[in-house]
Amino acid sequence: MSPRGSTADHRRLIAVTLDEDSIGRANPDIEHERAAAIYDLLEQNSFTPEAEGQGPYTLHLSVTGARLVFDIRREDGSPVIAHHLSLSPMRRVAKDYYLVCDSYYAAIRSATPDRIEALDMGRRALHDEGSKLLQERLKGKVTLDFDTARRLFTLICVLHWKG
Repeated sequence: MSPRGSTADHRRLIAVTLDEDSIGRANPDIEHERAAAIYDLLEQNSFTPEAEGQGPYTLHLSVTGARLVFDIRREDGSPVIAHHLSLSPMRRVAKDYYLVCDSYYAAIRSATPDRIEALDMGRRALHDEGSKLLQERLKGKVTLDFDTARRLFTLICVLHWKG
């Protein structure tokens, strides 16, 4: 992690919160997965709203209709911008990702190593596809590197996971 006050520190998220009214609480297993996804995202990220180079930033996620709302603020709580991102273009890849993940976790218990490896490769490919799609959807709004897009895609999937 970079030292406090460095340039990299100004292009990152330092907090992510979820709107309980629109996203809701989930069972303990899903809450654990959400917390882990947020932890991973905050541990290492590169996140800068376009034309807003001075962070660090906080991100509050909520859902309005079929849109995920990115409420981006500065560390002191002052608003930067809110983006409404349609979830429709991501539904297919997220659905496929869920299916492959379910198969992968089931296979770990009883499948051959070759089968597990094939499912893991498919899972990773779908995760990459979803991450690239997220980067495209945020282009011109938020600059984020691929690893941050992967972590954010994981969080978005976990937000909609029914368990």
